[in-house]
Amino acid sequence: MITGALRQTGRLFALAAEVSRAVFRRPFQFREFVEQFWFIAGVTILPAALVSIPFGAVIALQVGSLTQQLGAQSFTGGASVLAVVQQASPLIVALLIAGAGGSAICADLGSRRIREELDAMEVMGVSPVQRLVVPRVLATMGVAVLLNGLVSVVGTLGGFFFNVVLQGGTPGAYLSSFSALAQLSDLYLSELKALVFGFIAGIVAAHRGLNPRGGPKGVGDAVNQSVVITFLLLFFVNMVMTAGYLQIVPPKGG
Repeated sequence: MITGALRQTGRLFALAAEVSRAVFRRPFQFREFVEQFWFIAGVTILPAALVSIPFGAVIALQVGSLTQQLGAQSFTGGASVLAVVQQASPLIVALLIAGAGGSAICADLGSRRIREELDAMEVMGVSPVQRLVVPRVLATMGVAVLLNGLVSVVGTLGGFFFNVVLQGGTPGAYLSSFSALAQLSDLYLSELKALVFGFIAGIVAAHRGLNPRGGPKGVGDAVNQSVVITFLLLFFVNMVMTAGYLQIVPPKGG
C-alpha cells in the first residue's frame, strides 16, 4: 500500500512537471483553452457567489460576537474581511473548481482513456498532455484567479451587511478597521493561493483521469478519488502558505 501510494505521488509530481514544461511549447491549443475556461467558469460562478454570501455572513457574525466580548468592536470589519480574503475566498473557489470543473475534467479524460482515444493520439505522435491536459490546467488556474476576486467582493459585502444590520455596527467603523489592518500583500496572497489551488485541482483531476482502472466503473472511482485527494492537498498547502506568509510578511503597523 505504501509503495503504491508513493508511486502514485511520484506520477502526480511527474505530470505536474511535464505540464509546466509543455505550457511553453508550441502549438498552444488556444481554442481548447477557451472552451474549457468557459465551461469551468459557467459551472462555478453562480455557486461561488451563492456560497460566499453565507460564508462571509458567518465569519462576520462570529468575529463580531467575539470582538464584542473582548470590547474591540472597532476591529470587526478588518478581522472579518481579512478572514474572507486570505482564507475563505481561495478555499471556496478551489473546492468548487475541484468539485465541478475537476470532476468533469477527470471524467472526460478517463472516458477518452477507456475508449483508447489517448492511445491513438500517442500512436499518431500527438501528446495528450500538451493537447488536452495543458489547456484544462491553465483554464482551472485562470478561472480560480478571476473567481477569487468575485468571491472576495461578494463575501465582504455579505459580511458588511450582516455586521451592520444584525449586530448594530456602523459602516464607518467597519471600513476604517479594514483599512487599518489590511494591506495589499493580503490580496496578493489570496490571488497566489487561488492560482496554486487551481493548478493543484487541474493536475490531480488530469492525473486520475489519465490513469483509471477497471473500465467505466474505474472512471467513476477516479472522479471520486480526484475530488478527495484535491481537498486534502488544498488544506495542507493552504496551511503551509499561510504559515509562510505570516512569518515573512510583518503585520500592518507591526
